[in-house]
Amino acid sequence: MSAAPPDNDVLWARGIVKSHHGTPALRGISIGVREGEVLAVTGPRGSGKSTLLGCLSALLPVDEGEVWFNSAPVHTLGRVGRERLRRDRFGFVGSEPHLVPELTARENVALPLLLSGAGHKAAYTAAAEWLERLDVADFAKRRPAELIQSQRQRIAVARALAPLPAVVFADDPTAPLHREAKDQVLRILASAARSHQLTLVLATHDPELVKYADRTVAMLDGRLTGPVAPVPRGAAALTAGR
Repeated sequence: MSAAPPDNDVLWARGIVKSHHGTPALRGISIGVREGEVLAVTGPRGSGKSTLLGCLSALLPVDEGEVWFNSAPVHTLGRVGRERLRRDRFGFVGSEPHLVPELTARENVALPLLLSGAGHKAAYTAAAEWLERLDVADFAKRRPAELIQSQRQRIAVARALAPLPAVVFADDPTAPLHREAKDQVLRILASAARSHQLTLVLATHDPELVKYADRTVAMLDGRLTGPVAPVPRGAAALTAGR
């Protein structure tokens, strides 16, 4: 019988292995993420960052090893169980803003709240608040095709944060943004995590963005190459506010 994960780790993985069409992507990764932590996973393209986030977020089943969320096993869940977990407890932002084209920006942000059972008024009020925080409130009634990519990406970030999930997975979320907008969006993500006690797992190959993290781990060729020393919360917040 495997040992239970630590109580203070909202996410915990041990010995996870994952291949894509026979090509190894993760080679025995073990990692824990504390509740309320902002963790940055760095490394060059192709190092396995996206696959690691996919396995931790129940998007991808592992080939070998264990993944736990709040001391409950994720690696034993079937497809329906993983979908339910992602819907109810996780938020996800990728490098491309996958919005529903038929819905307005406000409707896109409200959608996960409505799917989780929130009332219409509460869902749309939260959507409006997060669109305001991401500086895209003026586009609330527009559909994705009417917006430029950077605006769509901000809406995707608002959609991930609006339900206040236990964990937000952000896979290179600032790729479509210019430098000033990158800093603003990462600052909002990190601030939301800390103010609402969310856990944020951020994958990035941009070394400038790790200043928003409490802790950083580096990946290369599907393996962790060693963690950077944890950053005290106060220090991280102070740096991020500069």
